[in-house]
Amino acid sequence: MKWIITFLIVAAGTCPLSLAADWRQFRGNAANSVATGETLPTELSGDTIAWKARLPGRGLSGPIVIGEQVFVSASSGYAQDRLHVISIDTATGTQQWDREFIATGRTLTHDKMCNATPTMASDGERVFAFFSSNDLICLDLAGNLQWFRGFGSEFPNASNSLGMSSSPVVLGHTVVVQVESDAESFACGIDVESGVTIWQIDRPRAANWTSPAILPATDQQSALVLLQSSKGLTAVDPVSGSIVWNFDQGASTIPSVTVDSGSIVIPSNGLTAIRPGKDNTFEQLWNSSSISPGTSSPVVVDGLAFALNSAGVLSAGDIKTGERLWQLRLRGSFSSTPITANGYLYLFNEDGNAFVVKPEKDQGIIVSELDLAEKILCSPGAANGALYVRSDAHLFKIAERH
Repeated sequence: MKWIITFLIVAAGTCPLSLAADWRQFRGNAANSVATGETLPTELSGDTIAWKARLPGRGLSGPIVIGEQVFVSASSGYAQDRLHVISIDTATGTQQWDREFIATGRTLTHDKMCNATPTMASDGERVFAFFSSNDLICLDLAGNLQWFRGFGSEFPNASNSLGMSSSPVVLGHTVVVQVESDAESFACGIDVESGVTIWQIDRPRAANWTSPAILPATDQQSALVLLQSSKGLTAVDPVSGSIVWNFDQGASTIPSVTVDSGSIVIPSNGLTAIRPGKDNTFEQLWNSSSISPGTSSPVVVDGLAFALNSAGVLSAGDIKTGERLWQLRLRGSFSSTPITANGYLYLFNEDGNAFVVKPEKDQGIIVSELDLAEKILCSPGAANGALYVRSDAHLFKIAERH
């Protein structure tokens, strides 16, 4: 029988904050790496490092930002079994609180990963920290525990020797988690307030490190959650868990799908673009094997589809046709997914070098670079005119000086 540990809420919940200025989950509010409405610094230098805050343990999870708080997760201890959820003041970089828990599931990961690999998510009132050990922790913004789900204990076979990395997403009153391995695979929708499972569906039994994405609502269809695997892409109703449609032509198990203006760009045979139609159908728009992402998920903005391979080659394609328009070679190896804001791309390589790229129709131009001198494997976040990125040791805030 599935179990759940529930706890009394210690402090009253806070009111939802403005979504526009937040960065609430992996790849942002819409899970598409676009920082809508943000203007970030483009000329990076030491002067644009507003602060850096010390972090415990290890972490590949990206930061999320709710109001004046930036949240990160970390894992510490010899066995990576100490789970940290940390709140830091966005203005000063001062740690507000660090809540620590014990992992209930498997904590072994590849050396390049760690238990704190998935990025947290939030509904504006609560934060949801997910770990490779398949522990899902819900706290309010003051750090009070709301509920805890130990999927590692509930589903002991749902793990792999390299570690899990899928980040949750929040749609309405549901937080969606994707847990897939060779032995046991499932996805489920969890009620944000109670932590109770609303729905659960079986998933293909194969190792998978992708994260869910969001297909926004239209006049014909409510918002859907997109679940990717080696089999393809499945659109699921986040309220009921019912499957709406399937794209069955296969997909990557590392970079994740993204959505832009109704088009769904899937890391499948390079990149494949589809568009949902009426009666739960979809049409394929194009496929391009010449635009192929590595570990980083694709990014689509201003009519261009971007794919970054692990060797640092950035490719830009026409979102209407899939034609590759240009390539730009950056320095170093890349694991993190870029984000885009106000017409610029922000990319971080594994050596800690930040790049600001201005994409044009026929070329990409490197505007500035900054060496943070620490290994960076996570994807950055952006909110209120600031860029946030973390290494194992530190969380950095990059912003214009005022």
